[in-house]
Amino acid sequence: MEVTKKQNIIISNPGTKDFLADAFYPEEEKQLPLVIFVHGYKGYKDWGAWDLMAERFAEAGFFFVKFNFSHNGTTIEDPHHFADLESFGNNNYSKELSDLGVVIDYFSKNDKVDAHKIILIGHSRGGAISIIKTYEDERINGLITLASVDSLDRFPKNESFEQWKKAGVYFVANGRTKQEMPHYYQFYEDYENDVHRFDVERATEMAKAHFLIIHGTHDESVNVKNAEHLHILHPNSELYLIENADHTFGAKEPWENDELPFYLNDAVSKCVEFISNKM
Repeated sequence: MEVTKKQNIIISNPGTKDFLADAFYPEEEKQLPLVIFVHGYKGYKDWGAWDLMAERFAEAGFFFVKFNFSHNGTTIEDPHHFADLESFGNNNYSKELSDLGVVIDYFSKNDKVDAHKIILIGHSRGGAISIIKTYEDERINGLITLASVDSLDRFPKNESFEQWKKAGVYFVANGRTKQEMPHYYQFYEDYENDVHRFDVERATEMAKAHFLIIHGTHDESVNVKNAEHLHILHPNSELYLIENADHTFGAKEPWENDELPFYLNDAVSKCVEFISNKM
């Protein structure tokens, strides 16, 4: 099946700033389910094997979108690197939810999209953002999490927190790029100012969409217990554990193979099956 790719579409969000999105879809007469991929912490739309994943979803008959959060550290001019660490430091959950809402609005109006079939797929922290957005936005009727966290309260504790509050910034090393990535204290203030909105457990319990939870049993970044917890909170959810899979399901940056990694291929196949059966 021939797949059309429209990459680096500029999306404007007056509440944050401009960012980029990609759309992959088959050339078919009928309207297609809209599947939106939400990247995680220190992630971006062009990372690793995400392009190959996008092609697989398009080949399966879906209108697949992936995008960069406006404050993920990439730029319009350089979407492949963390070229704007100031923006990264000023990111917060409110901005990510705002960006995701703008993406849904933008692509749900596309003539090729069936606006009654909208599915979010969130990886890692993007999973938690997707859960909250699914609870808030009734247009979303399918939700898939990949290696998702079960809480957004993931801030420094005790003495480290006091140091952060006093200094106004703390840094996290990026093992791949060797950059020291800043997090300004506004990140926590944004969370604290709207703590009930950012309650992932509550949103999981209240969300009405069909829910698939995928997690690797050897996830080194987010323990598989997060997935089991989400599954308990949403009794109608389906839990799919992939034995021996890590946090990125075998993918890495750069990904130089023209095939999906084994575990990510398994995850994508399960996603396609889930959407096809539930939507």
